Amino acid sequence: MVLASAEEVVLGSIAFAIFWVLAVFPAVPFLPIGRTAGSLLGAMLMVLFRLITPDQAYAAIDLPILGLLFGTMVVSVYLERADMFKYLGILLSWKSMGAKDLLCRICIISAISSAFFTNDTSCVVLTEFVLKIARQNNIPPHPFLLALASSANIGSAATPIGNPQNLVIAIQSSISFGEFLLGILPAMILGVIVNAVILLSMFWKLLSIEKDKENGLTVMISEEDVTSHRFSPVTMLHATSLNSQELNSVRENMSCGSSPNLNGNTGHAETLGNQINLGESEMREASTGVVVESTRNSSASKEVGIGDNFPQTREENFPTRRSTRSGLNERIEMMNSPEVAIPVQLSVEEKESLTKRRKKLLWKTCVYLVTVGMLIAFLKGLDMSWTALTAALTLVVLDFKDARQCLDKVSYSLLVFFCGMFITVDGFNRTGIPSTLWNLMEPHARVNHVSGVVVLAIVILVLSNIASNVPTVLLLGARVAASAAAISPGEEKKAWLILAWVSTVAGNLSLLGSAANMIVCEQARNSQVFGYTLSFWRHLKFGVPSTLIVTAIGLALIRG
Repeated sequence: MVLASAEEVVLGSIAFAIFWVLAVFPAVPFLPIGRTAGSLLGAMLMVLFRLITPDQAYAAIDLPILGLLFGTMVVSVYLERADMFKYLGILLSWKSMGAKDLLCRICIISAISSAFFTNDTSCVVLTEFVLKIARQNNIPPHPFLLALASSANIGSAATPIGNPQNLVIAIQSSISFGEFLLGILPAMILGVIVNAVILLSMFWKLLSIEKDKENGLTVMISEEDVTSHRFSPVTMLHATSLNSQELNSVRENMSCGSSPNLNGNTGHAETLGNQINLGESEMREASTGVVVESTRNSSASKEVGIGDNFPQTREENFPTRRSTRSGLNERIEMMNSPEVAIPVQLSVEEKESLTKRRKKLLWKTCVYLVTVGMLIAFLKGLDMSWTALTAALTLVVLDFKDARQCLDKVSYSLLVFFCGMFITVDGFNRTGIPSTLWNLMEPHARVNHVSGVVVLAIVILVLSNIASNVPTVLLLGARVAASAAAISPGEEKKAWLILAWVSTVAGNLSLLGSAANMIVCEQARNSQVFGYTLSFWRHLKFGVPSTLIVTAIGLALIRG
């Protein structure tokens, strides 16, 4: 494509430059309107400058990509409601063997979850949990945050639904889900391993520091923390210790205040002490929900020796607890009696609670089955956009209630950003600038030569960090594929996969390289309890060697 007129080239460059600045730096002082508004502004300028007509602007919007993006976001929302990410969080800390083990787990779980639930979703959900792990081990959180963001980017490269640029590549290239997965999976697996090794080598001494057992805070991870994704410190341990201290102080005060010469006062103090012991036993019974017969017998034996100075028995002082306890004992005896064949009758509240748990378990099972069915349909080669939409609507119907609450969690601003970006990039392509630049690079970037693959990777790497990865794919995708198709169909597929791999891993180069990096950075900084600022230079120190090494490994493994 030849260059357009000088006026169109200048106006198109201005419109695209405005879009690029607001996409990469959404809070610039002179126009802090954000990425979404910036993409719409770029699209509007392309139409106003008459580089593209309104009809052409509407046609530039790729509806299959938007449908696939919307469908996967809705499925991710329902998976979060079905506690999928809670289980991932529990898996991170299950039988952990130290900080290095935790870092490796973060790399693996982040990569796998990003491949199927998108890298942005995984980073949003797991960032605060990673911060809590760092605090639990008294270690600065930046190794874990770097592991989360970088592994999420690497893992997301393995599937068409892992990140937005892969969605674009999958739709434009018509590569099936299975072919895409098999083509990049070896590179992804080895890339995650190498990335973890780089992290361990860079932070080995930091991760080897034993946590301070005297001053350190041991944070217990509960299921509620993982479910809500707001990992606040657990207060139950402090509350329990505080209650024990209060009870001990009461005992000490009573023992100090009682006179050994006064038998009546001594008996009274002993009785109160027995009541306190029983109160502790009750708390343990309430926490476990089990009536311990041995505790009851020991408590009764203490009551016999109380004496005449305190005539009222413990059971008379606590009639409500006595009736509740006797009822539980009768129920246990009925359950253990071999003569009684009639099942124990449950209360109305217990029946309702049991019914709710069963319904929730059934609904979770349906959500997981629908998700697995969606992935199987992808592997079978069915249309990915309509498959994702079908899975999303199936979950809405199975939920059997107003879907507004779940649909409100969909990132509609991202969908609008894509619409504006499609129009802006199409208008910029009509200036002829991208084609002219590619014509200069194309003879040196052929994928059937090692030198050509290296040149192509460098171009994609640089453009992905300058113009962001999705615009880079939109600008280069068709041209790279056409150049490779002239060689062979196999080389065309290889070119698409190289574009997917390099544009995704390029996001690890700098903090601004991908949305996943920014999500982790912002989530960590805005955390109310575990706030931490991941600096640009600290990320760059790790990002440059990791990106170059992992990219090179992937290029050696990707085949057409």
